[in-house]
Amino acid sequence: MASALIIGDIPIHEGEEKQLSLPLPNLYNTPAFLPLHVKRGRKKGPTVFISSCIHGNEINGIEIIRRLLEVSLLKRLRGTLILAPVVNPYGFNSLSRYLPDRRDLNRCFPGSSTGSLASRVAKTFFDEVVLKSDFGIDLHTAALHRSNLPQTRVAYEDSALLEFAKAFEAPVILNAPYREGSLRYCAHKAGIPVLLYEAGEALRVDESSVRIGVNGIVQVLKKLGMLPQKESQKKRRKNPLYTQSSNWVRASESGIMRALKNLGDTVSKDEVIALIEKPLSTAPSFVRAPHNGIIIGRTEIPLVQEGDALFHVAAFENLEKAEERIEYFQDAAISQNDFLELKDQHVISE
Repeated sequence: MASALIIGDIPIHEGEEKQLSLPLPNLYNTPAFLPLHVKRGRKKGPTVFISSCIHGNEINGIEIIRRLLEVSLLKRLRGTLILAPVVNPYGFNSLSRYLPDRRDLNRCFPGSSTGSLASRVAKTFFDEVVLKSDFGIDLHTAALHRSNLPQTRVAYEDSALLEFAKAFEAPVILNAPYREGSLRYCAHKAGIPVLLYEAGEALRVDESSVRIGVNGIVQVLKKLGMLPQKESQKKRRKNPLYTQSSNWVRASESGIMRALKNLGDTVSKDEVIALIEKPLSTAPSFVRAPHNGIIIGRTEIPLVQEGDALFHVAAFENLEKAEERIEYFQDAAISQNDFLELKDQHVISE
């Protein structure tokens, strides 16, 4: 018999599918676990982990992973999928980005078995999942009261990973240098490439973001040779927009913001993209775009304080081309045909 994959002292053989619950530090007297779904194909291939909810209130990825399990094409999987829908169960249960020790789990990797609570959780996930994988896809949303246009983030210096970001087919690929202590950085140091997908808003499930996420994961698995790809599908490509840099536009004063632009809109340098007004004033202040580009993130709260981040604008000079590409990625462009392989069509019917 071929050697088994061992996770938490539990063997999973080729052709097997198991759900695991790895023990994590208890919260007072309440047990905590890291839930995993491991699916191994009958034929050899890479091992890929897909993680979500490292920030406990970023729940979009949970639905992406749940819906991925309904893709019937997984019956022909080569290699192994390790699905981790809730890496931070503490934050998930309390609707919080952080752990009870107020640490950001995505700054605590690779973790330590003798460190803080967050560090111990990071250690378990990194040792039991990441180090046993060849590739990873980490699913995120914007922070609380912000929303992100679906986008993949990679360090452009990694040309091989950039090709996987292109295969994912999110509307935008953002150049994102590695941050020390992040999952992506520590996995990179260990020789394991990780693709980051950012889409939607914390504590919300966004249908368009989910559709693009499921489709993107399937495309990456096909590129890795883990799922079969029809000859006709090899020619079908949605080309994302590449952007080298981006900037957050911040409020110059406090007040009530009235947004004039939305996610995915193109903007010109110095164009007015929002007004900040005071309850009894008739003279608003103007929020202007810092450069030509696309709005890839924005606040969802109209009450703003001076210095608050309002709009995330990715630099892009050819606005006509950008607008054409983004329009192609709107809901109507994510056709039912992309999801014909789902077992239950009712979950995505209009």
